[in-house]
Amino acid sequence: MQNKKNQSSVGLMIQRCHKWRVRRKQLIDQARTVSDEIERERLLQAAEHCVRMTNAEQEKIDSIRDSKEKAAAVAAAEAEVAAQEKAGTDADAKQDSEEEIPFPDFITNLN
Repeated sequence: MQNKKNQSSVGLMIQRCHKWRVRRKQLIDQARTVSDEIERERLLQAAEHCVRMTNAEQEKIDSIRDSKEKAAAVAAAEAEVAAQEKAGTDADAKQDSEEEIPFPDFITNLN
């Protein structure tokens, strides 16, 4: 029952995050069209407030997230880093072989 309650709570938090993001976009779009500088600044400050509210909701979501999900996310990130490192060593080997090829004459004789 607790897990179901957490899922419902997280779902509501995600909806609130979306609402704040939509509101921020509306405020920024409105600020772009307003010619009065004071009104534009007020709209941009309201948009900043929306960002702070979104970040607060996102932190709540992250704190409620199940530890298994966190472990899976960390494992996925580590796997991605390992894949990038492997690709990096392959790219280094490829660069070494490319360095052995001299430049064509039309590139070296630009003067």
